[in-house]
Amino acid sequence: MHTNIEPRPPLPPFTRESAVKKVRLAEDGWNSRDAAKVSLAYTPDSRWRNRAEFVNGREEIVQMLSRKWAKELEYRLIKELWAFDGNRIAVRYAYEWHDDSGNWFRSYGNENWEFDERGLMARRFACINDLPIREEERLFRWPQGRRPDDHPGLSDLGL
Repeated sequence: MHTNIEPRPPLPPFTRESAVKKVRLAEDGWNSRDAAKVSLAYTPDSRWRNRAEFVNGREEIVQMLSRKWAKELEYRLIKELWAFDGNRIAVRYAYEWHDDSGNWFRSYGNENWEFDERGLMARRFACINDLPIREEERLFRWPQGRRPDDHPGLSDLGL
């Protein structure tokens, strides 16, 4: 156990309200594209499956996210709560990005999260599919960073 690490509220067991808040905090973190800061929401020994990549611990999280955001340019993400129980949350999400040749994509996925008692994510299992889109099909057009509170979510966008 890593007892000297500060808690990251909301803490499990989750209510609907606290699970929705946890999902939005995760979305905000990822939209910052600050890999070192994002890694602090995970346990030091967090285990991930991201697509076909297996990531273990914060150092590997920072490396993976840094590679991801170097490739996925103008990244914008929306997450939505799917289900929750105790210390687990399931989300669905979509994000838009383009590659270094200007090709746009909307990536769709699902994640299963498990948290420790301090509210740090100990396990993250992600499945992701990439759909090529035209620039004019983009739906996520806010300035880089946190999604504005008045921007529609996935369900509102019909995604």
